[in-house]
Amino acid sequence: MAQIDTPRRRGFRMPAEWEPHWATWLAWPHERSDWPGKFKPVAWVYGDFVRHLSYCERVFILVENEALREKARKVCERAGAVMEQVEFVIQPTNRSWTRDSCPIFVKSRGGEVGVTDWHFNGWAKYDNWQADDALPAAIAAHQQMRAWTPELDGRRIVLEGGSIDVNGRGSLLTTEECLLSPIQARNPGLTRADLERVLRNYLAATNVLWLRNGIAGDDTHGHVDDLARFVNPTTIVVASEDDRTDANYEPLKENYQILKLMADERQVPLNIVKLPMPQAIYFDGQRLPASYANFYIANQLVLVPTFNDPSDRIALNTLARLFPDREVRGIHCLDLVLGLGTLHCMTQQQPL
Repeated sequence: MAQIDTPRRRGFRMPAEWEPHWATWLAWPHERSDWPGKFKPVAWVYGDFVRHLSYCERVFILVENEALREKARKVCERAGAVMEQVEFVIQPTNRSWTRDSCPIFVKSRGGEVGVTDWHFNGWAKYDNWQADDALPAAIAAHQQMRAWTPELDGRRIVLEGGSIDVNGRGSLLTTEECLLSPIQARNPGLTRADLERVLRNYLAATNVLWLRNGIAGDDTHGHVDDLARFVNPTTIVVASEDDRTDANYEPLKENYQILKLMADERQVPLNIVKLPMPQAIYFDGQRLPASYANFYIANQLVLVPTFNDPSDRIALNTLARLFPDREVRGIHCLDLVLGLGTLHCMTQQQPL
């Protein structure tokens, strides 16, 4: 039987987010229903984010059409972005959460960067996902990159970037709630062993670390990037809730206890650091997935969502200690989080 061509077989792996970036991919917000009553302020959050990023790496921004490109350009210019670092790419999208719809990039030992084109189906929840599903192939063509379509036994596999986090050396974090639950099931019928085989073949993940459930208010049903993140090859920050009456208290306590027993790809115990949660945020009666764990690691920066909360300072100081070689900056996200995501959700890094 012929062997299937996979990134791992070709010597490719998924780099850690702190490894050097060539660029960050964003999609300019246009789906008004994602931010009911708060759509206008969101563009300025994006503009501020682009300003920070443009000082340390290239920024590709997907836009629906020329009219939106000009609006986005004006916002970025007025926000003070380095426009020579910003490139607009006209490409239709359904939503702006590029962490999940853009390609997950892989890199070879020789430095070649390629694309893994996972199936995206709107988090197994929304019907309008077809334009987002086309993004990896479009970006691979734009960047003239080799691309792989992850499959198992002839079946295309669903995976969102927000459902995983890696240390770049073989260890990968995810949750059972997202990848194994029958609710919003991404790949019905696939077992834990099946998924581990796919993650090994396409991302070179040899050590999959399974947590239980994600945070309250997360409509993705358990994305790990609101819960726990690698900050270096041997250290993980995990969201922690001190209020026993909060819906997050027991699930986060359980995940912390699980992590304390886990080891990296060398079977060395991991260093686990708690990251606080902000107080519960509601808008129009809806619990929103506000979490400091949704930070983004850029080339010289760590950009952290903040929520006008007393824990903002604790979270920023904790991350500053863990990233001594990067400046840690807060980005105000009370408006952005109404769309059920923040900074990590709106980004996808392209390795250098």
